[in-house]
Amino acid sequence: MLELIQQLDEGALWWIAQHLRMAWLDPLVMFYTNLGNGGLCFIAVALLLLVFRQTRKAGATALTALAFGAVVTNLTIKPLITRPRPWVVMEDFVCLVTSSDPNSFPSGHTTAAFAFGMALFLTVKPKWAKAAALAAAALMGLSRLYVGVHFPTDVLTGAVIGTCCGILASWVVRRVSERFSRR
Repeated sequence: MLELIQQLDEGALWWIAQHLRMAWLDPLVMFYTNLGNGGLCFIAVALLLLVFRQTRKAGATALTALAFGAVVTNLTIKPLITRPRPWVVMEDFVCLVTSSDPNSFPSGHTTAAFAFGMALFLTVKPKWAKAAALAAAALMGLSRLYVGVHFPTDVLTGAVIGTCCGILASWVVRRVSERFSRR
């Protein structure tokens, strides 16, 4: 079963590289995917949201979700699974960016993007902001496939983990907020 999943993952990456990559799009996708490095962009935005009273809960939820995602993905699953990156196992596969992390499963960028995106989706009011948060998360996952640093199952798993972390963070921050407001 794992062999079949690996074959499907590799086939999907080859298809993306051969049919979707375009010279004019490469630098844009590479720039976007690098915004997720270390989760720094998400952390910076979450900290900015903490500054303003009307977005403080969204910022706290996003930071909590990012912390949950980092623990689950980067500190727990990646070191246990140690799935190699696509360029290591796929002969002649060209990756557009590199990563110092040798482990591919699950995608940390995608986990962070969906943790952040779901946290905002559950805490901000404007529908456009909710849609933008989820669209940005989906684009981050797709960018990881486009540049060739993850397999599709890495990205899918990262999206699921990130979504769960965003939901859990929303619940935790709401409970903590209620507890402090009772005092």
